[in-house]
Amino acid sequence: MSTSSPTDRSHPPREVFIQGLTSSGRTFRPSDWAERLAGAMSCFRPGGVASGPMAHIGYSPYCVPTSIDNVKCVVVNEALRDIEPMAWDFVMNFARDNDLQVVDACLLPDVPNPVKR
Repeated sequence: MSTSSPTDRSHPPREVFIQGLTSSGRTFRPSDWAERLAGAMSCFRPGGVASGPMAHIGYSPYCVPTSIDNVKCVVVNEALRDIEPMAWDFVMNFARDNDLQVVDACLLPDVPNPVKR
């Protein structure tokens, strides 16, 4: 179990990109693997799982499927390790067991295009 908490960090949590490419460059299948993996992690979210009539299905902000340059990816926030170390191990072992490429990076927000006058 991790001994640090999110408030103890001297740096912001990093993000790890699990790419849908094997180490040999082949596309990982099935094609919806990213959505499946992120769906399995959906209960790990700030405030826990919602229930009742206002509950809805959604991904955890700590494990988000995306596509970059037509490559399926899952962006995993390092904060997941502090919240639930076993969930972090699960996604990292998934990547290792399937020989997927893993890259440390930071997902930047989209910048709106400047308005031309």
